[in-house]
Amino acid sequence: MNQPLPHLFAIPVDPADIDFMGHVNNASYLKWVQDAVIDHWRTLAPTDAVAQHLWVALKHEITYRRPTFLGDEVIATVLLEKFHGTRAFYETVIRRGEEVLAEVKSSWCCIDAETLRPARLARDVIARFFPVVEVS
Repeated sequence: MNQPLPHLFAIPVDPADIDFMGHVNNASYLKWVQDAVIDHWRTLAPTDAVAQHLWVALKHEITYRRPTFLGDEVIATVLLEKFHGTRAFYETVIRRGEEVLAEVKSSWCCIDAETLRPARLARDVIARFFPVVEVS
């Protein structure tokens, strides 16, 4: 059975993330998700694939659950749900400990770094994101 590997990404809460209400501005969550998804790609993809491909966000749907504050230890759990053609579909959950702060569904388009046109990934690259898990 092929299961996606969850990718954990530590998020530093910067003073610039804090808005007039004293908590993290909604726009910062978007940046965090982008950083986490790109880190996931760079961590699991082969070096040559990383050099040859870029990712462009197509859509983000963010559900905010709780406010985040300066000094919070925040972790994003990135899960690649599927690849379809040149698109990748992700779910990212941002937490402070066990507490869910935000849930994000996003879709991304893979593009060729040279031509800047949509590009499909090779099967062996995709396979790195969905390793075979033994079921007993």
